[in-house]
Amino acid sequence: MQFTAEMIAALLNGTVVGDKNATVSTVSSIDGGKAGSLAYLTNPKYEQYVYTTEASIVLVDNTFEPKEEVKTTLIKVENVGACVLNLLEMYNATRPRKTGISKLASIHEGAEVGEGCFIGDFTVVEGTAKIGANVQIYPQCYIGDNVTIGEGTKLYPGVKIYEGCVVGKNCIIHAGAVIGADGFGFAPKEDGTFAKIPQLGNVIIEDNVELGANTCVDRAKTDSTIIRSGVKLDNLIQVGHNVQIGSNTVMSAQVGIAGTTKIGSNCFVGGQVGFADHITVGDRVQVGSKSGIDKNVPDGEIRFGFPALPGIQYHRSFAVFRTLPEMAHKMRELEKRLVKVEEK
Repeated sequence: MQFTAEMIAALLNGTVVGDKNATVSTVSSIDGGKAGSLAYLTNPKYEQYVYTTEASIVLVDNTFEPKEEVKTTLIKVENVGACVLNLLEMYNATRPRKTGISKLASIHEGAEVGEGCFIGDFTVVEGTAKIGANVQIYPQCYIGDNVTIGEGTKLYPGVKIYEGCVVGKNCIIHAGAVIGADGFGFAPKEDGTFAKIPQLGNVIIEDNVELGANTCVDRAKTDSTIIRSGVKLDNLIQVGHNVQIGSNTVMSAQVGIAGTTKIGSNCFVGGQVGFADHITVGDRVQVGSKSGIDKNVPDGEIRFGFPALPGIQYHRSFAVFRTLPEMAHKMRELEKRLVKVEEK
């Protein structure tokens, strides 16, 4: 579907500078723009590409004043970032939506499937599962006994949801994610082997949650592992048994959360962060990449490093860490001079 600069400007309450009839049918980055695409300038360091891009239209802020000749059509708007988000959402909404149930899917006669659902090839839906309206389940997914999936949720290929787990409304779970596998629980025996501890709980995922590809959320030993509404988890994240993650918390890839840890709401967690078991992390906490959290963290704190330190303390310590080789060299020189003094 094509849109003219005039149409986009009217939609975004913007002003066209250039050809109002310029048309676009897709969105691109400003440094990779091609004819027929809409690009955008949100970071001043990319301004150079405004003058060289092949994109047909570029969104810029109202305050933007070109320093060179601009060959493309500009649309000046109040907030480029917000406008781009609106356009991407609209573009996504116009994409065709899959519907219908494949003849190659295996759906137990005891399962409930709401109206407007899509269920792809080789998906298995066990008995007593309940699938809400307009759910999209791509090929090769597995929905276990007594699983509940809220309306509007989307499961990409290969998602596995074990028995008894609950997924809320309008969630997105990407390919290969596993919900409800056994928590990592083993008890040591006298002979040195381990006895498996039964994991009898489930996983509860509330509304508007997004889980990345190959992310795993383990079922609880008892009660529930809970991911609250609005949580966004990146790819390859491990959530242990009985963990609770508060609403609107965001985590980057390869985070690992050990069992029974509680993480608050509106937290931001960088990639490859590790959380020890049985700790509590408050609301609005920020954790830098590759940090190790082994103790409770109060509300609103910032943590870096391993073991993690408060932000200011970490940066002061790092200032010392990076000078350690020079300090060691000076120490050796001082030791040599001290030996000579003592000999005299």
